Amino acid sequence: IETKESSLDYYGMENVASWAGNFIGEAIQADGLANLFSEGDVLFGKLRPYLAKILLSDRNGLCSTEFMVLRVNREIQSPFLSKLLISPTFVRMINATTYGSKMPRANPETIKNSQIPTPPLSEQTAIARFLDNKVGKIERLLAIKQQQIDLLKERQQILIQNAVTQGLNPNAPKKDSGIDWIGEIPVHWEISKIGHYANVTNGSTPSRDTPRYWQNGSIPWLTSGKVNDFEISTPSELISDSAFRECSLKMYPKGTVIIGIVGQGKTRGTSALLKIDATINQNVAGIVSGQNIMPKFLHKYLIQAYETIRNYGKGSNQEALNCSIVSAIKIVVLPLHEQDHIVNFIENNSKKINTAIQIKQQQIEKLNEYKTTLINAAVTGKIKVPEVTAKEASNEP
Repeated sequence: IETKESSLDYYGMENVASWAGNFIGEAIQADGLANLFSEGDVLFGKLRPYLAKILLSDRNGLCSTEFMVLRVNREIQSPFLSKLLISPTFVRMINATTYGSKMPRANPETIKNSQIPTPPLSEQTAIARFLDNKVGKIERLLAIKQQQIDLLKERQQILIQNAVTQGLNPNAPKKDSGIDWIGEIPVHWEISKIGHYANVTNGSTPSRDTPRYWQNGSIPWLTSGKVNDFEISTPSELISDSAFRECSLKMYPKGTVIIGIVGQGKTRGTSALLKIDATINQNVAGIVSGQNIMPKFLHKYLIQAYETIRNYGKGSNQEALNCSIVSAIKIVVLPLHEQDHIVNFIENNSKKINTAIQIKQQQIEKLNEYKTTLINAAVTGKIKVPEVTAKEASNEP
């Protein structure tokens, strides 16, 4: 169906949470082709089925053609089917039959012809009810853990922001920086621009149509996604010597701060510190510091300025930064020994926060593992849910 022919809300793949069966974000109006679904239908994401994007619909609507719309018959109930499809056993089975390497998709015929357990309808109801109750409790625990992580990250952000904009001496005399988002700074600090203390440039991508640029490579090359590593010690890919010589590439030394300059996601404005010598693509800017600014201090300064830096890229069709914009970013200028003290202070105090975040993330992983194991065991009959067990006991002679 053409979406313009209907006023129904449209669900994209991004609206379904992986391995959760939850709707996220907001339904939108979209242009193009879509599948029509009804209340009670089950949507199964064919694209990259290992993501386990399955949704039990609670209304009529339109969805991406990357969803297969499954409508139940008398032998199976929608709530049970949605739990079955999100079980690791079923997802693994379908994922093993995909076609296409870069964009693997499940074959609808394979899904239609898959053998699945179909217990009596009363048991299906009991299993779905049991899982709704148990999984609901797990989801609430997961939400609490994620909130705790968000609070820890917020605390870390405040720690960095206060240290790099106000210094470590709360009693030091202050002056107005003249920049709203920086606020007051110690009187002996100054405000300048990155470009006055560092060289800002970006790279390029060797042509994929020239195989020798990518074969037997030995030179590290980075895409914009690597900025999410925080500290970069491995390349995105390796390019050849001829690619380096012929494609206007520059080698950025260890200690360079790189920043994503293109993208709608969190990449634009995110910065990272190079732990290796590397080349970069055109969607990344490399900031090579001069003698008066420490790379680690600059990196931490850019971390706390993330939201402000992202806004610098607004106003164009693509919402992008460029080397001139990055060069013009306002920074604080302070003695090197103070920069060193601030970096050490941040790193020492961040260790406890990072450890706490890591513990919470491990707890989330274990909860997710327990959730998928529980679903798998219940829908495949490996465990008996209490309601079914009680019914069987009441039927005993």
